[in-house]
Amino acid sequence: MDIRSLSAPVIQDRSALEEFAEALTDLAPRIENNVALLRKTPAERDMIADLFRAVHNVKGDAALCKFELGVAIAHPIESMMSRFRDGELPFSDLLAELILLAIDRLELATEALLGGRPLAQLHLEELVRGMERLADELPEAIELRCAELIEAVTGFPPVIGEISARQPSGSGSPSRQASDLSADLTFFRALALQLESRSPLFKGRTMRILRLALETNQAGGQVVDPLQLEAAVYLHDLGMMLLPESVWLKVGKLAPEETLAMRKHPGYGAGLLERIPGWAEAARIVAQHHEMPDGAGYPQGLADAEIVPGAKILAIVDAFEAVMLKHIHRGRNRSVLRAIAEINACDRQFAPEWIAPFNQVIRKTMEH
Repeated sequence: MDIRSLSAPVIQDRSALEEFAEALTDLAPRIENNVALLRKTPAERDMIADLFRAVHNVKGDAALCKFELGVAIAHPIESMMSRFRDGELPFSDLLAELILLAIDRLELATEALLGGRPLAQLHLEELVRGMERLADELPEAIELRCAELIEAVTGFPPVIGEISARQPSGSGSPSRQASDLSADLTFFRALALQLESRSPLFKGRTMRILRLALETNQAGGQVVDPLQLEAAVYLHDLGMMLLPESVWLKVGKLAPEETLAMRKHPGYGAGLLERIPGWAEAARIVAQHHEMPDGAGYPQGLADAEIVPGAKILAIVDAFEAVMLKHIHRGRNRSVLRAIAEINACDRQFAPEWIAPFNQVIRKTMEH
């Protein structure tokens, strides 16, 4: 294929692309699991062989479905794995991260094509060109070239520390004298931690989201009252507890009726806040945190100017946490790098004026 068309490929056969997407859903977990195992035991021949076969199957399925983009991404991975299988290349954390990033990009590209969304922000041309060069690179230069390519595609260096789940300093202590608001926040936090306790997957979730939200707000000029934002973080998913666990803890795609039920959850937390004096802004943040600037969000389909800044912040950090966990059933969390890369790749879903402050917070995390 013309590599310059990677940012705007044409769907030749939609039903075939849907078949490829289903096959990739099965193969991607296998690739992730094998990569995770090879990081621990890179000399394990069976794992090497299985990973090679899985990548080869992705390439073969893409070819059968006439999906040239899939072939273009899988082929250089297969070439690198062939060299690794033959003992020509070492299997390192950076090579593993690059392989997983490439599979992420292929999944995102497939979803975007089926959804009629643009692909330019995925930087697929840089990714494929870089992997093609890596497939022929000298072994001693692989690490450096992997790091350079990861940063070129994601905008971030390949090593990012974990987001702290400790309570941010100063949170829960109102900046104005109002003991009733302080008591409210203590109650809201207790509700959030109760939700968190419903699944071991959520451990530390509340404080990670709170930290990122408050720091993003600060990096963006503190335009949102930190107290209102904190309350919104605590209660934005409260409504989940009122839904069947089979819906909000479900792995995989929701049925239409389940999606409809999920879309009601912001209203519950917002409704509670609306009925407690002093939390009107927090209520708006909760009600709108699934709205999108292009009007494609829910529950009201608000446009950019109609969405309050706090909801725009919460949308980004909540999505980041969701990306970290969305493939937990594959046996491993997303790395912070791949999660932040996905948020930036899907930036049209979020307010652009808050993506930069959010990235600033992540870079600050890297420095520490």
